[in-house]
Amino acid sequence: MLVVFPIFQSARYSLYRWDGLGPITRFIGLENYKEIFQDPIFWKSLKNNLIVVFFSLATQMPPALFLAIILTGRIRGKSFLRTVYFAPQIVSTVAASYLFYYVYEPTFGLLNNLLKGIGLDSLTRGWLGDPSLALYAVMVVISWKYIGFYMVLFMAAIEGIPNELFEAARIDGCSSFQVIRKITLPLLSGTIKTACILSIVGSIKYFDLIWVMTSGGPAHSTELIATYMYKKTFLSWEMGYGAALAFVLFAIAILLSVGFSRLTNKKAEGR
Repeated sequence: MLVVFPIFQSARYSLYRWDGLGPITRFIGLENYKEIFQDPIFWKSLKNNLIVVFFSLATQMPPALFLAIILTGRIRGKSFLRTVYFAPQIVSTVAASYLFYYVYEPTFGLLNNLLKGIGLDSLTRGWLGDPSLALYAVMVVISWKYIGFYMVLFMAAIEGIPNELFEAARIDGCSSFQVIRKITLPLLSGTIKTACILSIVGSIKYFDLIWVMTSGGPAHSTELIATYMYKKTFLSWEMGYGAALAFVLFAIAILLSVGFSRLTNKKAEGR
């Protein structure tokens, strides 16, 4: 009920022109949706969202899986390393946003000063002020923050695999690579699929870090549907339009997650 009711309320509000203050009386049907699909900023934000989805899958899943495999093996100091790699997940999003905002700061930021220190002055940039770079600069922070989360998810799944399977493989003379390819990865397929769906949904609805670091700028280069929805709802007071954006965001998240699930199921059935 706590999930379904807001969805239906959002769908209802999206059919009205409402400023959030007076009575909800001006029914306009699907006009808000028509305006959304004619809105160039919406299409820009959707494109950015899809870039974030693919970048997150590409830069979070492989490192997280690699670290999980390494840190469930027989290495020294793995408890310490687990803590180090998971630490970014503990840092609050706002704190991480401000930290990297000053890392990227063009005048006294750590990144530009580091580049100057090693003689690469030509590579210094206004990382968050350049429309061609800002989204990728922010996505680096997103990946830094969430790799540890997926690492722990994969580690839990690996530690749930019976040791007898690994011991039998070693007795049969399998190399470490063969054990990973023939035992670990196939048995992790369900967890990998779940992690990818979580990443897709999380990337589609992402808001807080982007909002603190760039507020969707410059020139909407980091605008996501969630940040645009916030602006239309709480800055422009277009509640109906914001509700329509929220419903579209929900629909996109469902379509992408269901589509990914069906695609992976078909591939699994085809093997």
